[in-house]
Amino acid sequence: MFSVNRHPEARHCAAHRSVFLLTALLPFWLLSATLGAKSAGAQQVRKPSPKGGVAELSSTGPQKRQGNLTLADGDVDIHYGAQRLQADHVEYNEETNEAVARGHVIFDYENQHLEASEAHYNVSTGRGTFLNVRGTVKIERRPNPSVLITENPLYFEAANVEKFNNDLFFLTSAWITVCDPEHPKWQFFAPHARVRVDKTLALVNANFRLFRVPLVWMPYATAPAGPRVRQSGLLIPIVGNSTSKGFVFGDAFYWAPTPWMDTTLGAELLSARGSAERAHFRAKPWENTSVKYNYYGVIDRGVPTVVNPGLPTQTTELVSQGGHEQDLEVQSLLKHNWRFVADVNELSSLTFRLAFADTFGDAINSEVRSSLFLTHNFNGFSLNVAALNDKSFLTVNPVQTSVSLREAPEGRLSSVEQAPWRNLPIYFSFDAFAGALHRSDGVIDTPTAVARTEFAPRVTLPVHFGPWLNVTATAAFRTSYYGDSLVPNSILTTPLLSGQSIIRNDGEFSVDFRLPMLQRYFQARNSRKKFKHTIEPDFSYRYVTGIHNFSQLIRFDSDSTLTNTNELEYGVTQRFWMKKGEDQPQELVTWRLVQKHFFDSTFGGALVTGARNVFQTLDDLSPFAFADTPRNWSPIISDLKVTPGGPFDFEQILEYDTQRGSAGQLTTIGTLAKIKPYKEFFFTIADFRLDANPLVLQPKANQIRTLIGYGSETRKGFNITSGISYDITNSSLQNQLLQISYNGNCCGLAVEYRRIALGQVRTDNQFRIAFIIANIGTFGNLRRQEKIF
Repeated sequence: MFSVNRHPEARHCAAHRSVFLLTALLPFWLLSATLGAKSAGAQQVRKPSPKGGVAELSSTGPQKRQGNLTLADGDVDIHYGAQRLQADHVEYNEETNEAVARGHVIFDYENQHLEASEAHYNVSTGRGTFLNVRGTVKIERRPNPSVLITENPLYFEAANVEKFNNDLFFLTSAWITVCDPEHPKWQFFAPHARVRVDKTLALVNANFRLFRVPLVWMPYATAPAGPRVRQSGLLIPIVGNSTSKGFVFGDAFYWAPTPWMDTTLGAELLSARGSAERAHFRAKPWENTSVKYNYYGVIDRGVPTVVNPGLPTQTTELVSQGGHEQDLEVQSLLKHNWRFVADVNELSSLTFRLAFADTFGDAINSEVRSSLFLTHNFNGFSLNVAALNDKSFLTVNPVQTSVSLREAPEGRLSSVEQAPWRNLPIYFSFDAFAGALHRSDGVIDTPTAVARTEFAPRVTLPVHFGPWLNVTATAAFRTSYYGDSLVPNSILTTPLLSGQSIIRNDGEFSVDFRLPMLQRYFQARNSRKKFKHTIEPDFSYRYVTGIHNFSQLIRFDSDSTLTNTNELEYGVTQRFWMKKGEDQPQELVTWRLVQKHFFDSTFGGALVTGARNVFQTLDDLSPFAFADTPRNWSPIISDLKVTPGGPFDFEQILEYDTQRGSAGQLTTIGTLAKIKPYKEFFFTIADFRLDANPLVLQPKANQIRTLIGYGSETRKGFNITSGISYDITNSSLQNQLLQISYNGNCCGLAVEYRRIALGQVRTDNQFRIAFIIANIGTFGNLRRQEKIF
């Protein structure tokens, strides 16, 4: 039942009135009742209404009753549930629950606050009209690493506001911002606007104003007005400039029809080159399934290029560098312990990536890999069905060359080591697979599907000689079938396909020795920190025989690079640990030294002197080729990691080749250091050098990259980041960037200079600027988070 009750404050005040006053006023009350007058005091008790609910009305001034209408003056205050309506004068209808309020009208409900000159409002239905309104809506935002978030409420002023229910407002002649309303840095002005509380804000025929100056007109615009940042609609346009692309203008449409799916479709006009198209799709239709798709393409008019230089037919033509790249990623955990993964990537040409990639890191990536597999693990067995494709681009000028390898389809069944006898420590396992292969590298182009099968059973015997020595012996046999092969020894000059199948049978025996770990503890007196130093020596012997047709094997993958070998690998690992109190121990320093000795310096005759030899046993130790002559020793590999956590991380890899030069040669140096002494400051430096045989193995290289900065993309205050990539060998500055931004409570400004120099393909100076709008996004061409911070 609906009723209007006396305000508690009024009851409290009435309790303090004297009996004398009550007696003195009684004749006047009796006279009023006799004359039929309905005038009342400051507080009145209302009868229940058929609408339901309870309202409380109070005022400091007089009240009158005219039928179902109550008139109150002086700080009138109506409470109805969580709603509160205040005004200088209120006319309230008990029958319809309508309230007409005038003068200093204030309405509050949960996160909504309105101030108006006049209001016509139904407290029961939550519907009404407010005039000359100033209002706020408090919005709770979820953290978002790519959007500046503010705690300021959504502020608006409007000539007229129509309120429907408790979460829908229609605004007329309104301006909206999240800045300080007295001094707003930016505003949206719109003749008509709609606010769905905790959902969306929609503007019709709106314009964006910076410091009250109109900048951008939008026929229709939407923005999130709730904890969810996702909102369908046209995104803020992209505007920028690049020396290679010219003036850049573009926009995109974002569509989020459901909470588990969204997509973005966009296009950009490149005044100097043509147009670019982008697409991004994300979906999570089920809890354990996710789908992502990205597309980027450019329709290029071309760049002026000299054709037939130095010849009488020399001309200048426009040569297109356009193309596209796309990738699809799917992950799904299926029923009954099945799992499906797809990571499919496609690139039309490396020239396109070099010319139009957004970042330096993307531009220099010359590999395109794709994989699809369905796997099922059960009772110690693993069943896999896969399709793999690997394409590596080698050159772009004067002719683009690449190596393409494909394994599709392929089925593989394997098992973990299992002991059939409980009391006998003999373990059996196996690997078996069958599939179709293809290779194309500009020299050979195999048939579309070259059959390959392999079966490899394995037996393992671990032996423990007390606490000081553990020995594990493993024996395996492999039989492999390839449906095509190379002409014998043609690999020494120009590889030729023979069209003949080939079978490879080999045996492998290995022994792994694990010596006892040496350790020592350190602890200062009266200190909670404990330190431990460990030394872990290890060595293993491996023998592979039976591969006498290595030169006839087509190099499809690492399995095709298996050779005879008779080798001993030995190494030592030192670790330094720290433990504080009852915390988990932390590994501070790790240093590993390892080397191999080859008793067979030619690997069963597989090694070709003066050529770049890539064998499985060599790749197991180092990713860089080092065998161009027969050798008995591998380089000594040193891997030092310093990982105290928090402010500092360091790693350095060294390769010292004892058989190169008269006194050996340091052929590889890789150094990476990350420093974060303060919460907002970071510094990263990486240096990588290769110095082996540049004519046979790989070209000499010495590149250094640095990145230093303070802050983050959405941090309040000043933020700055600077970095370079410099090729010391060629004395070339490949990449440099400088980004400075300032974020306030409601907006920010970011400017960036970026230079990418990639030889003849691209030398690009980019100037980017973005105006950052809190809770919405950015206006400009610095809108994508590009792994700067």
